[in-house]
Amino acid sequence: MQLVHGVITAIVTPMMEDGAIDIETFRELVSWQIELGVRGLVVAGTTGEVSTLCHGEHIALVGEAVQIARGRACIIAGAGSNSTNEAIELTRHARDVGADVALQVVPYYNKPTQDGLYHHFRAIAEAVDMDLVLYNVPSRVGTKLHPLTTARLSHVPGIVGVKDTEQSMLSMYRLLRMHGVRHGFKVYSGDDMTSQGAVRLGAHGVVSVASNLAPALCLRWHENGSSGAPSDDALLPDSLRKCMFAHANPMPIKHALHEAGLVRRGIRPPLTWLPCTPGIELCAIARAQRMLRWGWR
Repeated sequence: MQLVHGVITAIVTPMMEDGAIDIETFRELVSWQIELGVRGLVVAGTTGEVSTLCHGEHIALVGEAVQIARGRACIIAGAGSNSTNEAIELTRHARDVGADVALQVVPYYNKPTQDGLYHHFRAIAEAVDMDLVLYNVPSRVGTKLHPLTTARLSHVPGIVGVKDTEQSMLSMYRLLRMHGVRHGFKVYSGDDMTSQGAVRLGAHGVVSVASNLAPALCLRWHENGSSGAPSDDALLPDSLRKCMFAHANPMPIKHALHEAGLVRRGIRPPLTWLPCTPGIELCAIARAQRMLRWGWR
């Protein structure tokens, strides 16, 4: 399946209060997202608490999503690592269980050079016959994937796009306007706050946290951005998007999903369950979702 345009949900990993994965709820969430029109899901990414999943859990979640989607949505598996060999292994597993694309985060902690990043991602692409999307998120990993390096990597066979998660629009602007980026290379915003502006610049879509809670709202909001229509903040107000990241992701979105009655109160340490409401708008939409039986169209 080809990469989609529009809203891609970075789906949470539902858990029991003891931290065990709630696989039945995960299946329900994946089905609900697809039923409401989402055509792309990132499984076992940052929002899915990939850093605390063992390899078996990681691959099992991807496999479940593939089985539920049955070709109706593009399944993008988080498969990155700060070890090139481990990233290759995870990518092979993702391919073998049927994922459409592997999301490859910039290696964390090691702080490689730009040349090191180029060779890391190229090695994965050459080792595994699978489409890869790069994931630039310097606030999490401590190293930035520069637009020039991205442009260079866009010509490596198998590397088909990038998720850029920088709050500054400058990086997105450079990616979309830079000479040297291969034609057809997909650029996605990874930041709900700036995603509509990114789409207006020419980005192909957004990998969204907010769409876990309100997928239909996020789809409409993205359509407004794509069409150039005036932004309707009543659909997805700035204050709501800010609430999503008032604490480390996915703490606020899990709290909101719990308020909506969609997930149990489970998260893995060192993250903790929020002791207070993460934001009025966040929980207002969560309660509305609950009252409207998840339709919110």
